[in-house]
Amino acid sequence: MKLCFGRTALVFVGSMLVGSSVFAQVTRSWVSGVGDDANPCSRTAPCKTFAGAQSRTLPGGEISVLDAGGYGSITINKPLTISGVGEQSGILAGGVTGVTINITTAINLPLTNVVTLRNLQINGAGTLPSPNGIRVLGATTVILDNVNIYGFTTNGILTEGTSQVLIANSVVSNVTGVAIHSTASSSITVESSQIVGNNIAVQPDAGSEIRLSNNGVYNNLTGFACGTGGTLSSANNNRKAGNVGGSVPTCVPTAAVVIQ
Repeated sequence: MKLCFGRTALVFVGSMLVGSSVFAQVTRSWVSGVGDDANPCSRTAPCKTFAGAQSRTLPGGEISVLDAGGYGSITINKPLTISGVGEQSGILAGGVTGVTINITTAINLPLTNVVTLRNLQINGAGTLPSPNGIRVLGATTVILDNVNIYGFTTNGILTEGTSQVLIANSVVSNVTGVAIHSTASSSITVESSQIVGNNIAVQPDAGSEIRLSNNGVYNNLTGFACGTGGTLSSANNNRKAGNVGGSVPTCVPTAAVVIQ
């Protein structure tokens, strides 16, 4: 009887280990304002935070939002989509960076280093200064679709390395540093978005490039800032007004985005 019990216990432990392995890897995970990060992040047992759901999501997978809520800051370390489509999906980043994207592990084909953030509100409000709304490092391609970023002290969006970021249908506002800031060899393309009420709207630095097309740039202290060694490109269809009072020198675009 003892031997039988021991075998039963081993089978039970083994099945639990197998179950936990499957439990940790899903293609689509879910978060809810009333979820729990101890859950499997399924639709019927969702997680509480984006960080908790990422740990359950396979590279190339998607985190979907079930209901309105604040889902916490996150460091994204794999190709991933976070989608808040249909809900008021937020990140309240008091005292920290809202989203850090830093993929350092090799990606196996057919996966590529692409991160998509869709329909999110990233808020830097809090008693402590919140440095960056989104910080992108390395060689990642990032798509920001309908993402609103506001209330940060250093940068709304900061790109480093050789990262490439596309921003569309988004709003960056109330940033006391630079709303959209590229550095190193990175590039940022901004289309059909609003850059409003910041200290500096856009600033390319150190060999990077910012491309602008069909945007509204309003009521910033400095609209287009002169960076150090960066390139500012425009399709000549952006609208600017009320960008006065800044201490940083302003620049005109130095290259053209070709409309074809």
